Amino acid sequence: MDVLTQTIMQQLSGKVLSGIAKKVGVDEQTASTALAIGMPLLVAALAKNASKPEGAQALHKALANDHDGSILNDVAGYLKDPQAANGAGILGHVLGNQQSVVAQGLAQNTGLQSDQVGQLLQIAAPLVMGALGSQQQQQGLDTKGLSSFLGSQQQQAQQSQPDVMGAINTLLDANHDGSSLDDILGMAGKLFGNK
Repeated sequence: MDVLTQTIMQQLSGKVLSGIAKKVGVDEQTASTALAIGMPLLVAALAKNASKPEGAQALHKALANDHDGSILNDVAGYLKDPQAANGAGILGHVLGNQQSVVAQGLAQNTGLQSDQVGQLLQIAAPLVMGALGSQQQQQGLDTKGLSSFLGSQQQQAQQSQPDVMGAINTLLDANHDGSSLDDILGMAGKLFGNK
């Protein structure tokens, strides 16, 4: 598991996880499991975007201006009004036109509805950005350092969850023809079947 997902999952216990589950309309176990795949997916998408110089520069600037990590100091407070953190806007930048494919894919294997997956990712996105912004500040990362850091986090996740990350990487590279989606999502489904 990557350090960003670990940092956030440590914050999501008890009332916080219960609050997320209620907002999305699922039980805590389902919310936890879906977050355990949703956050690495966001990290992988950020790593993909930051692998290009212009993407790394835009991400570096967004983190410096809007995501200093303070959101993690009061996650329960954030959950009172998660829309204020503009998770939908973050997802638009991170996933682009792949949002619906990703949401549908995760929905098919989690038993969640696509709109529930979308809600969950909108809640998770500002947390991931906050954790990344905190790392950028702590480590003094410039654009190249940020790109390198995200690449290493993606590799860590790949080593700890190869089936899941393989599915995620393929989903993020999907050409929208849907032909290989069932196989890909079957691999992602292993994560949910084993919990």
